[in-house]
Amino acid sequence: MAFPSAPAPLWIAGLMTLAFAAAVHSNVVFDDDPLQPVTSDEMVSVGGTVKLTCRVAESDNSSLQWSNTAQQTLYFGEKRALRDNRIQLHRSTPTELSITISEVQLSDEGEYTCSIFTMPVRTARATVTVLGVPGKPHISGVENPVQEGGTVTLTCTSTGSKPPARLHWFRGDEELEGRPDVVESVPDEPTYNVSNELTLEVSRSDDNQVITCAVDHPSLAPGDKRSEHVLRVLYSPNVQILPESDLPREGEKFHLQCLGNSNPEPSSYSWEKKDGELPPLAKANGAFLRFEMLNKSDNGVYLCFVDNGIGSSVGEYTLLVQAAENIADPTAMSTSSGVDHAVIGGVVAVIVFILLCLLIVLGRYLIRHKGTYLTHEAKGSDDAPDADTAIINAEGGHSGAEDKKEYFI
Repeated sequence: MAFPSAPAPLWIAGLMTLAFAAAVHSNVVFDDDPLQPVTSDEMVSVGGTVKLTCRVAESDNSSLQWSNTAQQTLYFGEKRALRDNRIQLHRSTPTELSITISEVQLSDEGEYTCSIFTMPVRTARATVTVLGVPGKPHISGVENPVQEGGTVTLTCTSTGSKPPARLHWFRGDEELEGRPDVVESVPDEPTYNVSNELTLEVSRSDDNQVITCAVDHPSLAPGDKRSEHVLRVLYSPNVQILPESDLPREGEKFHLQCLGNSNPEPSSYSWEKKDGELPPLAKANGAFLRFEMLNKSDNGVYLCFVDNGIGSSVGEYTLLVQAAENIADPTAMSTSSGVDHAVIGGVVAVIVFILLCLLIVLGRYLIRHKGTYLTHEAKGSDDAPDADTAIINAEGGHSGAEDKKEYFI
């Protein structure tokens, strides 16, 4: 720190120097002394602000003074002694002198002295610890995907910490154990660079897993500084065959889909029928095997072979075709059948009733016509000499009678 361009009056500077020298060389210990100043140690991060407070229990009108690590006077009571705009007066009373230092630097670390100019001079010291804030960690070591079963080594590095930071590894929420931290001091600086290595044997479950390196340091809140690396793992297909329906029926269309979970994605699919050839109406189209019309002869075990360049795998599916008349729900079958029978029975009953009515009407009609014929025949035979004449007379019996009447009249 630089001295002010306009120093304090010489007599004040001389008095403070003599008094301070006397205090330094004095071995007097003040127990329960109300004029003994009291201070406290402070900790601050680089770039932060620290407050230094000096108090006495009683005042005899003597002034309190703060001095820096080089024993340069900062404040004497309310009077600024060192021209440094980072240092400001916070409070000055007969029993307290408080100052603040903003934008703290690593060079501000050390012992600060509070003095009261009594006879003899009394002093107290406050140690300011400045924390070097570690930089955001950097992860290196793996750029390309790693094949399943391979080994990955990651290195995490953080710079500029004081005291040395500690590094931790995580996979998701699970903490992983890396090697011991490697701490290196920075030339011409009171700070440190810290690194840590993590070695993992990866499986397919590690694909897209997030590996995190977090910094632990007194200047940081938990989780303040961390970096992430996403693992990429190459693995062979895991094959699964999905049917279009759980109840394939004879005569219907049907297809099977082959799913090959892998990294990278499958590059080829092929279909076979175990112990035989694919049916004529079964067409393989990449991940799909399509049946235009199912038949009982299609029953069997179907295989799907998948390759992705890393490896190949096979899945299988057993096809059992159901007969066309088979219905999945017996309750639905009986209910539907009962409804159909009831409808048919009702229609038959209506038809029988209509036929009976028609027969009754027709019978009555025939009976009435037969009676009329016999009556007319009988009327014609009264005056007829023979049967033919009787019939003729019956057909025009009324008019003849009237003619006959008119004849006799």
